[in-house]
Amino acid sequence: MKVIMPMAGYGTRMRPQTWSRPKPLLWVAGNTVLGHTLDKLVPLGIDELVVITGWLGERIEQYVADNYAFRTRFYEQDEMRGQSHAVHLAHEAMVGPCLILFVDTLFDADLTRLNEIDADGVIFTLEVDDPRPFGVVVEEHGLITRYIEKPTDFTYRKTTVGAFWVREGAELTSAIEEEMRRDLRRGNEFYLADAFNIMIERGARFVSLPVTMWEDCGQPETLLRTNRYLLAHGHANDSATCDSAIIPPVHIHPSARIERSVIGPNVSIAAGATVTGSIIAESIIESQAQIENAALTNTLVGQRARVSGAARRLNIGDDSVCAV
Repeated sequence: MKVIMPMAGYGTRMRPQTWSRPKPLLWVAGNTVLGHTLDKLVPLGIDELVVITGWLGERIEQYVADNYAFRTRFYEQDEMRGQSHAVHLAHEAMVGPCLILFVDTLFDADLTRLNEIDADGVIFTLEVDDPRPFGVVVEEHGLITRYIEKPTDFTYRKTTVGAFWVREGAELTSAIEEEMRRDLRRGNEFYLADAFNIMIERGARFVSLPVTMWEDCGQPETLLRTNRYLLAHGHANDSATCDSAIIPPVHIHPSARIERSVIGPNVSIAAGATVTGSIIAESIIESQAQIENAALTNTLVGQRARVSGAARRLNIGDDSVCAV
């Protein structure tokens, strides 16, 4: 099985963090957003990882090369024309079973079921109260009959989570090409929903499989919520130096230095960060950041940023300085 991962977006909703880093490399609960997903792929023994990059794509290429042994190839999306356009850039690699994963969200599901599934495609879903910002599936007799992108009502609540599998990648490529010939775009973007609907029109059998967790990493408030969830579900280490108070759950990198501080709950502190004389809760502190005499909550502090004397909620990017 091949894994196709489009991640070419600018990450505008996560600025200022994404002015200097692609969104998949933001830190959450002891790992990057991308790392949390790639770690789940390691035991599957995938044949190839195919990544579609864009903004600061060379950073993603270097990260994957430094941390994983997947056979990998990269494609660049130099104009934002939507999901289907991004996936189609990798058409030469899309032969045989393909798992398409978007990295804006993290999810948990039993991917081993794909080895025995009797279908041409799978859309992973979770039932939600308000499906309107997402995509939903319509089902009859156990099969998906339609995929609706951003529905206007609450009729269907099985929401797609950005994870899809097709038995034959070339069939999806062909459907995307038909979608483009029909010019089935929304705004200036082509969505996978239309390509999957074309496959279903042609007779492909699609089913849904449930996920047990689905957390968003696309906005500051949702990234902090995902950090909270992951720390509460196996990603905390609750370590600290002896002169500081730790309120679990937290994840503190072994190379971070914490002195005379109160840390937690729900705090992630990355490698090489320094926190002195501070109180930090519900926050993510990136690598090499320096926090001194501050009281922070619901805060994102970028790499190498410096915060001194602040008592507030902050969102500051890499190499920034906030002193009061």
